[in-house]
Amino acid sequence: MYKRHFHRTRRRLLSISKWKVRALIWGSAVLLGLTAAFFAIASHHSDALYHDLYNHHPLLAYALPPLGLTFIAWLTKRFFPGTEGSGIPQAIAALSMNSHALRSRVLSIKVAIAKIFLTCLGLLSGASIGREGPTVHVGASILYSLRRVMPRLRSRDMTRVLILSGGAAGISAAFNTPLAGIIFAIEEMSRSFDERKSSTLLITVVLAGVTALTVLGEYTYFGHSTATVSLASAWPAIIICGVAGGLLGGLFSTSLIYGTQRIASTLSAYPLRIAFVCGLGISLIGFLSNGQTFGTGYLEARNLVDGGEISTGFPFYKLLATVVSYLSGIPGGIFAPSLSIGAGLGADLSSFITGIPVSALVMLGMVGYFTGVVQSPITAFVIVMEMTDSSSLLIPLIATALIARSFSHLVCPVPIYQAMANAYLKKTREPSS
Repeated sequence: MYKRHFHRTRRRLLSISKWKVRALIWGSAVLLGLTAAFFAIASHHSDALYHDLYNHHPLLAYALPPLGLTFIAWLTKRFFPGTEGSGIPQAIAALSMNSHALRSRVLSIKVAIAKIFLTCLGLLSGASIGREGPTVHVGASILYSLRRVMPRLRSRDMTRVLILSGGAAGISAAFNTPLAGIIFAIEEMSRSFDERKSSTLLITVVLAGVTALTVLGEYTYFGHSTATVSLASAWPAIIICGVAGGLLGGLFSTSLIYGTQRIASTLSAYPLRIAFVCGLGISLIGFLSNGQTFGTGYLEARNLVDGGEISTGFPFYKLLATVVSYLSGIPGGIFAPSLSIGAGLGADLSSFITGIPVSALVMLGMVGYFTGVVQSPITAFVIVMEMTDSSSLLIPLIATALIARSFSHLVCPVPIYQAMANAYLKKTREPSS
């Protein structure tokens, strides 16, 4: 038996055909990392250009969201169907699709290129969106496209591996958080995990992350935090941030789930009108918040992690701006805006919680609210920990995430991405596998 296992392993290691497959996947992981790095740079400049316009020509900045979102909606409807929203629901739905024709509508090189372009255009228009969810969509599209050039990758098992690996590598490269990419694939995109294909996922995630890191340089997404708290003194903050973040994040997800369902027929019939009205809403909310709700929210969150301050109403204005942006139907994610909302929530709660550093409350608020939105507690605390280099807060972050998950489930029984994926499958009339 040992000899058979030895010979089988040797054949696998020496097989030229298997090395061709590995080389193709690994090369695509490097390409994915380069693409994610380009996406990061392009989205950053798009966001910065809009904020520069707001600072120097505010009237033009207020006029741009309705015009920009209408143009994006026209491009999406006319030329790039399948790029709507964050893209994570489409990637999850693709895992359950039986038809290559249906999967290729949402996972293709054309979709990946359009996703990058339209998301950057949305940021240039002041929409409250992020690039992280779209990077998952881009990653899944790039790796799924490999099946066109190599027949051995067209089996159902390998199709799932390509989509999962591409999505996980997208998270890894977008946030510079390799561990979070692996956890995201297991916890969010798939409720099961094939151990036989784990090496493919791991290597893809690492290669994509290392490539993006090589291009962008070593950094933590929201900077470094040196905040430390003892577990005994942190419990009041853990409970409050967990409950408040979970409930508010769950309400946010519920509003997106039911909001998209309620306006689905209207959005399909009048996409440009809906986009224009949503653009007006973004401008109005931006005016009321003194411009703080435009764009990703990255600068506001980083400022809070670094010990800065922001207006008390920021998280609630940002929440409304993100809901309106998503309901417009344009491409764009909710990761970065959700993390900034959570950071603002934690800062607001510092007025009621004493004896805890504000920066620590900011991170507890981030993980609490983000968990409330996505209901993936392990992914949430790993992302926040890796993004802020705050391993000293590991146990408080874990506890906050678990509490938030429980309270979010009370108001949003089905996780947002799963609910959106189910709705997409129903729309395409694809039977479950």
